[in-house]
Amino acid sequence: MSTDQTVSGGPFREAIRREGLDALWVSRPENVRYLSGFTSPADGKLLVYPDGATLYTDARYTVQAAEESRCPVFIARPPATFAHAAPLVSGLRVGFEADHLTVSELGALRAHWQVGERPATLVGSQGLVEGLRLVKRPDELAQIRAAQAIADAAFAAVRPGIVAGVREDRVAGQLEAFMRERGAGSAFDITVASGPRGAMPHGTASDRVIGEHELVTVDFGARVQGYHSDMTRTVAVGHPGEDLRRLYRAVLEAEEAAVQAIRPGARCSELDQVARDILTRHGLGDYFAHSLGHGVGLAVHEGPSLRGTSSEVLEAGMVVTAEPGVYLPGVGGVRIEDLVLVTADGHEVLSRSPKERL
Repeated sequence: MSTDQTVSGGPFREAIRREGLDALWVSRPENVRYLSGFTSPADGKLLVYPDGATLYTDARYTVQAAEESRCPVFIARPPATFAHAAPLVSGLRVGFEADHLTVSELGALRAHWQVGERPATLVGSQGLVEGLRLVKRPDELAQIRAAQAIADAAFAAVRPGIVAGVREDRVAGQLEAFMRERGAGSAFDITVASGPRGAMPHGTASDRVIGEHELVTVDFGARVQGYHSDMTRTVAVGHPGEDLRRLYRAVLEAEEAAVQAIRPGARCSELDQVARDILTRHGLGDYFAHSLGHGVGLAVHEGPSLRGTSSEVLEAGMVVTAEPGVYLPGVGGVRIEDLVLVTADGHEVLSRSPKERL
């Protein structure tokens, strides 16, 4: 499905109608990109209205937007942006992304659109476009696969250099450089957490020197054409003690069991429980401090959410992570994460980097 069909086609228009809306002001960058094709969406907004859609951006992107956007483009900065859109939304119920639009931006919309004889009605909306993004199109899957392939290659190249005496930030720098040399950006700030820093789930690489007989958690991903990958491996330096290896084996067991349970129709809450029950059986349930996983696409963290309170159900075409972890303050931690495509008859693990057996 092309981008213009995404904007004007049935599923999106029907989603707007189900919300009781006539139009939608799209401000979240991932959603702007998904609907318009514009690759600098942080500097763009999209108005979808009954007769069409318009991408708003500024003069820095005159050429780029004209080349990329499948929607008409209006080049201006606020308040001219809002003034141009005002007659298009006159008298309409206009949704805005309530979990993204700032208070000041909402105030500007009200000042320009809720005036005159036929003021617009502004209605907060959540998850409308995100719901459409849950199931990936073939072209989206191709980009995610490409991102993961680069990440796997980066890890294979850098893994031999994760040794005692090397700084965490050097490992992160090597991963990022490898990905950039192959045309990919880093999906997020790279985690390299060694020794006791492994107890930090988001322990961004520091200047700490990796020690002998430690575990090192490496969490990173690549970004290709706006689409992300996400993978975590915990590796051994030297010969960690039995207590650390016990943690590792428990997390590996939980992760592999959760991955095997991924299939269409699986409840996200039940997948989380699969991993949590195993870690609890090992006496580690209290140290599993986050949900099992999340969707990956134009955002590195998007729906569905694989958490214990989720009511979501997996469908073929979704891309999710399974990433249980345990984190012991003062001791260290372990997380293992795979990127998984939900297929028509089960799942496909997209992350190919080997997992160590300790």
